[in-house]
Amino acid sequence: MAAHNDLGKLGEQLAKEYLVQNGYEIVTTTYRYGRAEVDIIAKLGKMLVFIEVKTRSTVTFGFPEDAVTAKKRQFLFDAAAQYMYENQYEDEIRFDIISIIIDKNNKISELKHFDDAFFFL
Repeated sequence: MAAHNDLGKLGEQLAKEYLVQNGYEIVTTTYRYGRAEVDIIAKLGKMLVFIEVKTRSTVTFGFPEDAVTAKKRQFLFDAAAQYMYENQYEDEIRFDIISIIIDKNNKISELKHFDDAFFFL
């Protein structure tokens, strides 16, 4: 597996641990629909949260959260709509971003959680 894939998987694992520590229930990970993928689907109370995790080892090419482009958001919306349809879910939803910067020892240098980072139109 390529190093960037390993970094991404590490970031997703760290994000799951962070979410659980903060009262979230992990529903599923790596949900795929067509070309779309949601890294983590979690619940916080009755709220279903679709979470995109972006992990970097440096900010040389920008902050991790900046990589969630309009195209990526559209893919997330499509996957969320399909997930909700498959599971007959009709309550509130939210889209979050977890941005992680990992140091050279594979430890979190910075973790930012953007609640309600964007919304479905």
